[in-house]
Amino acid sequence: MERECQHAETPDARRPSAGGPRLPWAEIDTVFLDMDGTVLDLRFDNHFWREHVPRRYAEARGITLEQAKTEVYPRFRAVEGTMDWYCVDYWTRTLGLDIAGLKEEVDHLIRLHDRAIEFLDAVRRSGRRLLLVTNAHGKSLALKMRRTGIAGHFDALVSSHEFGRPKEDPAFWEWLRGREPYEPARTLLVDDSLAVLRAAHGYGIRHLVAVRRPDSALPAREVEGFAAVDTLADLLPVG
Repeated sequence: MERECQHAETPDARRPSAGGPRLPWAEIDTVFLDMDGTVLDLRFDNHFWREHVPRRYAEARGITLEQAKTEVYPRFRAVEGTMDWYCVDYWTRTLGLDIAGLKEEVDHLIRLHDRAIEFLDAVRRSGRRLLLVTNAHGKSLALKMRRTGIAGHFDALVSSHEFGRPKEDPAFWEWLRGREPYEPARTLLVDDSLAVLRAAHGYGIRHLVAVRRPDSALPAREVEGFAAVDTLADLLPVG
């Protein structure tokens, strides 16, 4: 689902320069990348939750699309940022729809951001450890890995559902450190959620970059408090 643009101030936030922030690559050993909106275009998720789910919900209940949106949108907002927000099984129960099956109906919309593979390969060639760290449910993660074939570009794939708390919770980053050891002061996190970046900052992850344009079909968002890029391509070259 789409994460709303929020504003946050952090003591050591770095402002972006033209073409993207200049990262101190010599100080970075580990790179964490969000999936939806960072590596993958958020267009699929926005279309799925804003249009496809309401349409199928309307058809199942014999109501109009606008009525369906009026019913489901408040349910989405009520659990935003929680594990339920990201859980395929929760929405299947709550809406009475086969959410995993509905995702496959429009999986042709799943796309990588431009030059994302180039960035992934550059990080791996540099010898740094590269992890995909996502709030996506395991079923969504599996679908997107099948569709894009990018799993092999990462050293590890981590879903917060393994822990039971989202990336917005600072406790997640402590748990992740036990699962995939890393040094927060020498770690880079790129994410389109400012709530996630704030939690990571609170835990001590030093290098934080926000994504201004997670959905390529929408204009870039205003981001305050963090260095920001339109896409991962703006972080090239990797030093």
